[in-house]
Amino acid sequence: MPVEPLSQKEIEDRLAELPGWSLDGDRIARSYRLGSHIAATAMVVHIAQVQEELDHHSDCTLGYRAVSLTVHTHCAGGAITELDFELARHIEELAPGHGAS
Repeated sequence: MPVEPLSQKEIEDRLAELPGWSLDGDRIARSYRLGSHIAATAMVVHIAQVQEELDHHSDCTLGYRAVSLTVHTHCAGGAITELDFELARHIEELAPGHGAS
């Protein structure tokens, strides 16, 4: 089943439900600070596991005590879809377990 791009209003409404996430061009984005580089690395591995389960992947950058993500849907021409927000919600659920803020 093809995924449909969200309207600007739908994107804004969903972002309002995800504090810390924002619109970055044609993607949604979020950065997290963590207590250590090992904690950040563990979070990236956890995110990778969730992405495999959802079969939907972000662009994820591991930094020193930091993780940054951008998400859009390649199969929808790079548009923002509900899949992106589903992934973002999962990441928000796992982030506190890694001490991310």
